[in-house]
Amino acid sequence: MPVVQRLPAPPSNDPNATTAIEFSDRLREASWGAHQGAESSPAMKGLFDGSLPVKRYALLVLQYRAIYTELEAATAGLANDPALKVFVFPELTRLAALDADLAALIGEDDGPELSVLPATEAYLARLRAVRAEWPAGVVAHQYVRSMGDLSGGQMIGRVVRRVFDLDADSGAGTAFYRFDDIEDAAAWKDAYRALLNGAPWDPEEQDRFIAEVLEAYRLNTALLAELPAD
Repeated sequence: MPVVQRLPAPPSNDPNATTAIEFSDRLREASWGAHQGAESSPAMKGLFDGSLPVKRYALLVLQYRAIYTELEAATAGLANDPALKVFVFPELTRLAALDADLAALIGEDDGPELSVLPATEAYLARLRAVRAEWPAGVVAHQYVRSMGDLSGGQMIGRVVRRVFDLDADSGAGTAFYRFDDIEDAAAWKDAYRALLNGAPWDPEEQDRFIAEVLEAYRLNTALLAELPAD
C-alpha cells in the first residue's frame, strides 16, 4: 500500500490555516505518473505513429470488451449499496459501443483470430475479486477507466480515426470514445471527484482505494505491454 501524506484539518478558529487536502486531490497526486507506462508501450507507440495494424487495434478493443463486461456487471451491483449507488452511471456503459467498433473494424471471418490475452485474464480476475470482497474497489477501477476514457481517451479516439481513416460523423470504429450523454466532460469529472470527496471512507479506506487505483493502472499497463504491435 502506498504511503500517502495525511494533512490534519486546520483549527476552525485559525484565520491563517489552510484547508485540508481533498481526497480526490490526494488520489490524483498519488496516481499522477501511473499512466506513463501505458503510453510508452510498443502498441500505443505504433498507434500514434500509424504503424499499428487495424487487427492489432481490434484486438485491443476485444480486451476492453472483456474488461467492460466484468466492470459494468460489477458496477450495476453497486445499486444495492446505500453508500456506493451514487457511482452507478448509465452514461458510462460502453459494451454496445465496443460491439459496434468491433463490427466496424474487423470482418466476420477475422473474429475467431482474436482472443483474450493472459494480461486481460489477470485484469478480469482482479475485478471479480474486488466485486466479491470489497465493492468500493469496483469504484476504484471505474475511476481509472472513466477518467481515462473522458480525458486522454478523447485524443486516442481522434488518432484512431485518423490512422485507420474512419468516418468521424458516423463514429464507426470509435464509438467507444463517444459519450453522447455527457455534454461537458470537464464538469462531469468535477462532479465525480466531488462524489469521491463525499464518500464515507476513513483515511485507511481511502489509502486502500488509492492502492486499488494504482493496481488498476498496473493491470492496464500490463495489458498494453502484452498487446502485439505488428
